[in-house]
Amino acid sequence: MTSAINPNNINGAYPVAGQDNNSQGFRDNFTNTSTNFQYAADEITDLQNNAVLKGALTGQVLDNDMQGSPLSNALLSNMSENIVVLNTVSGTTVINYALASYQTLTTNGAVSLSFTNFPAAGAAASVVVQVTVASTIHTLILPAAVSINNTGIQGLNTSTNTITFAATGVYSFEFSTSNGGTTITVREVNKRLQPFNNSSENLADTANVNAAVTTSYFSTVAATTAQLLAGVPGQIKTLAMYADSGNMVITVSNAGWKSTGTGNITFSNIGEACTLQYINSNVGNILQSKWFCIGNNGAIFS
Repeated sequence: MTSAINPNNINGAYPVAGQDNNSQGFRDNFTNTSTNFQYAADEITDLQNNAVLKGALTGQVLDNDMQGSPLSNALLSNMSENIVVLNTVSGTTVINYALASYQTLTTNGAVSLSFTNFPAAGAAASVVVQVTVASTIHTLILPAAVSINNTGIQGLNTSTNTITFAATGVYSFEFSTSNGGTTITVREVNKRLQPFNNSSENLADTANVNAAVTTSYFSTVAATTAQLLAGVPGQIKTLAMYADSGNMVITVSNAGWKSTGTGNITFSNIGEACTLQYINSNVGNILQSKWFCIGNNGAIFS
């Protein structure tokens, strides 16, 4: 803004020493001085109310709340972000965007995320949620608003918006929206840079087959069971018996070798293995997804 203060309307050479001076000159100087003081007071108050400050004014608390005002053509360096530490949580956990765009939590069970206070539609916003997974039995459940089209996140079941983790550790996810949180996209920002087909697990008795790895192998010491739940269209899963001291029976949801429902795969000898793929099929104009066997070495399907 242009200041209204006019230093040129005050006659600095008046009054003239050693002679009589017209009183009007005094009145003009006093009036102009008073007017300029008022301009100065108004402008200083305006700056105090609206300027961005690097420190608090005397007797005030620093508050650089921009209240949605635009900031453009800025050169930024050495910037940092506030962090909200949610500590150890389970159940419904609220991610309040108004508090910080980086938030951390540690799982103490299944965690169901909920988002609040995203800016109104028309403004883009992102928040990173850093999840420290304390146990592989802990899952991360995303709200329905999160887009399920992203199948690049390992362990994400797009039917339930639930992420199952192959290992404990730290995982970071970025959630973004441009319509006030009605639709939210997600991406994993610290994903391990290894091919998906270079991942495996040692499948335990009564466990769910891990959807976040391509291969599940097992060494039985007695009769053993496990479960393979619904997958993601196009997903490939290999099952293999590494050592045999009892049959392994894996119950498979949406089995492609059954007309409906679940099926079983029985492994009874070392080296038996099969490869499944979760494939879309159109039955009676109804789109279905099932596990189909695309390769088998000795396993028995029922």
